[in-house]
Formats: sequence, structure tokens, C-alpha cells
Amino acid sequence: MTFGIITGAAVLLLILWLGNGIRRIGAVSVGEKIPDRAGAALLLIDLQSVFWDRGPYPKSARDAAEAAILAEAEAARAQGDPIIAVRQEWSIPSTKVVAKLAMKGQALEGSEGTEIAEAFRSLPDHVLVKRVQDAFETGELDTLLKRLDIGKLRIVGLDTNYCVLKTALAASNRGYDVAVVKAGSLAAAPTDIAEKQMVSAGVAVC
Repeated sequence: MTFGIITGAAVLLLILWLGNGIRRIGAVSVGEKIPDRAGAALLLIDLQSVFWDRGPYPKSARDAAEAAILAEAEAARAQGDPIIAVRQEWSIPSTKVVAKLAMKGQALEGSEGTEIAEAFRSLPDHVLVKRVQDAFETGELDTLLKRLDIGKLRIVGLDTNYCVLKTALAASNRGYDVAVVKAGSLAAAPTDIAEKQMVSAGVAVC
């Protein structure tokens, strides 16, 4: 009887622990409202070999998105705007387990394929690592954008329904002027709901 109670409690704790990991993966941070800032930046989300080269996106979609991303980068360079890449690496213990169970173990901290895909490797001026879908979660992106005096963000990358969405919402929560470039973003499923969420939060989808 006692063994059964202990086992049941252990199973419950494990379920709660994994549930917390799932919650953390999809949570959107709020952060402090930023003051007026003059600068703009291009934000590249999860353009990594493991997702770009081995993901579920058709080559035709990748080719079109690549052209749009490179055009955005060229425009940013011409305006003197920094280009910031954010890479996914699952490193929180509970989220690592969720990634192993539900995401084929892709992008685990230190695993193969977490580097920026070759097509985009030369683009970023800054590269940061995120632990969940929201690129603002660690606070490092907040710090960098403050140092660079950035108040406006253009976002490209993948996946529109997940990391692009959560990062755009987190940026809007902080008061950034945010635009997600649809042509430069990929999604494995329809994006209607994600786009409505972003527009409702004041994010431009262009």
C-alpha cells in the first residue's frame, strides 16, 4: 500500500514536472516597457541546419523564403541596421525531456545541427541562444537591444506558428514596433490563427 502511494506520488510529480516544461516552452514573457528608441534591427529566428535543412518545409518554400530573407538582410545592411540571429538549444532539464519525447530530440543543447544554416551563416552581426520558443525569455535579447538602442524589429525565420509567433508577441509586450515578414517566414501548418494573434497584439504581418 505504501509502495503504491509512493509510486503514485512519483508519477504525479513527473507529470507535473513535464507539464511545467511544456508550459515553459510555449510561454510568452512580458518584460519592462521600453522607452522610445531610434534604432531598428532584423531578427532571424531559428535559421539552423537542423530545422532549415532537415525540417518539414518543401524546397520550393525554402527557396522563396531564403530569397526574401536575403533581401531583408540586404535592406538592413543598406540602412545600417544590425542583424541578430537567435538559435534554439533546449537546455532546461524538463524541456529537454519534452524535446526528446515530442520533437525527435532536435536542437538539444550541444547536439548536431544547432548551428546557423549555411545559407545564412554570414548574415548576423550578433548570435544569441534561446531556451524556449520566446527569444526574450533569458533576458539576453533585452540587454542587446537596449545596448543597440533598438525600438523596431523586423522578424523572419521559423516556425511562424511557434517561435516566430511567441517572439513577436513578447516583443510587442515590451513595446517594440514589430513586423513579421510573411515571405521570409516558414510554417509547417496553416498560419491563420497565429497571424490573427499577432495582429490582435499590434504586430504587423507584412
